[in-house]
Amino acid sequence: MRHISAYGVGALALVLAAACSSAPRQQTAPQRQQAAPDVWITPSNGTNGVRPDLPILVGTAHGRLKRVTVQAAGKPVVGRLSADRTRWRSVRPMAPGRTYTVTAVVTGPSGETSGTSTFTTVSAAQTFTITELLPKKEVTGETVGVGMPIMITFDRPIADRVSVERNLRVLSSKPVEGAWHWFDDKTVHYRPKRFWPANTKVRVEALLEGTAGGGDVYGDRDLVREFRVGRSQISTADIRTHQMRVERDGRVIRSIPISAGKGGVRKYHTTNGIHLAMSREDVTVMTSPDAGPGDPGYYQLTVYDTVRISNSGEYIHAAPWSVGSQGHANVSHGCVNVSPAHAKWFLDHTLIGDPIIVTGSPRELEPTNGWGQWQESWPQWLRWSALRTGGITESLSGPKHTEVAAQARTGS
Repeated sequence: MRHISAYGVGALALVLAAACSSAPRQQTAPQRQQAAPDVWITPSNGTNGVRPDLPILVGTAHGRLKRVTVQAAGKPVVGRLSADRTRWRSVRPMAPGRTYTVTAVVTGPSGETSGTSTFTTVSAAQTFTITELLPKKEVTGETVGVGMPIMITFDRPIADRVSVERNLRVLSSKPVEGAWHWFDDKTVHYRPKRFWPANTKVRVEALLEGTAGGGDVYGDRDLVREFRVGRSQISTADIRTHQMRVERDGRVIRSIPISAGKGGVRKYHTTNGIHLAMSREDVTVMTSPDAGPGDPGYYQLTVYDTVRISNSGEYIHAAPWSVGSQGHANVSHGCVNVSPAHAKWFLDHTLIGDPIIVTGSPRELEPTNGWGQWQESWPQWLRWSALRTGGITESLSGPKHTEVAAQARTGS
């Protein structure tokens, strides 16, 4: 019998143990693969019949947008880039019946990639357009008074007021809180919460090409208007004291004796409230509104140096026949009578849109009687905004959404 020593058994155990175990491995950190930058574009490539009022969207999840270029009919489309450069959005509606091409370049840790989408918007079955936008140089002059509203009239009723209102931009050189107000389906006006600051430049951008008007009706074109608000001139006519005070930039520059509506019946009261200078006329022929030739109360009168303040026949005008009553008694049919010298001065020193405030009359000026927009309180004004809110005007020095650039870039 072979003898195995205790030492040999222990050595054999060590050898077997060593043979059954695996060789030690070198520990290394796992390698993390960098995700390739991606890009997505909406509407997607090849889409037809896209609604013009939908936005163009571009984004990435694993990189940053280096450049976004959008073209339609050879013109660039302007957009805004998010602060982290991962999202881009067009800032205005598209045009109906157009083909758009979007090219986006994305850069990331693992390199650069790009994406392209070409799509077509649906053609408009019907269109709407602006028939009038005031202020307008030919009507109001380029410089207007501090009370001047912005007034837009459309050629057809607007069912989607929210969509249209969202695409009406007001930019100004001084920040102003203001809001739009719908008087009916074809008429929308804008005014500030308070009078415009003196010497303010204003730009109105009606970005209506492609804007939904309701149903299959879309806006056919944009309209841009610029004007300037001049010095602040506010006149206050007190029917009880028979005096009108003219303040310019907070300082009284003229006191004018007046004779206002004699009253007795409603139509002979001068309306109370905040009027605006609507027109300046060298000569105006006035006729009785509710009586014809031969009827009791009929009159036809030629007057000079007139400033219109309502649609119900109210003017501030020269009245040499009532000079003796001016400053003492009210004898007119509703107009504000002043002397020829004061009338000529007032005509020469008035801007369209200057506020003329009448106090002391029992008859209130209706908001729709001429330019009576300031007769509504701010809460009343906001009630008829489609968005039900006001806002601060955008800076006039900011981007113009209708500008044509060589290329709509988001950065290099």
